Amino acid sequence: MPSISVSQLAMQLEHGVAFRLIDVRRAQALTSSGAKIASSNWKNPALWLDWKDEIAHDLPIVLYCAHGQEISQGLSAALQAMGANACHLEGGIAAWQAQGHAVTPALLSRP
Repeated sequence: MPSISVSQLAMQLEHGVAFRLIDVRRAQALTSSGAKIASSNWKNPALWLDWKDEIAHDLPIVLYCAHGQEISQGLSAALQAMGANACHLEGGIAAWQAQGHAVTPALLSRP
């Protein structure tokens, strides 16, 4: 299953590499954390069938969840099956923060 490490993602963000960064944590996890990786957009994983076709495939897609396991891996596999260049962030936002990378305030939005 394609993935990207925290250091690879940080480097891509630092160098302005174009890609779509999607936060697919459950709403409760997003709300309780109150933080997100800058430039990411939140999509409700429970409603992925409603938004999957809205994600343009013109750029690589990086998905992250709380710990980089079931949610982000499953949704990146589903997007890959639809023809997208998608991967998940190894360790999720927990690994991102554990390695000292910055986060911004997260506001819950609609899917």
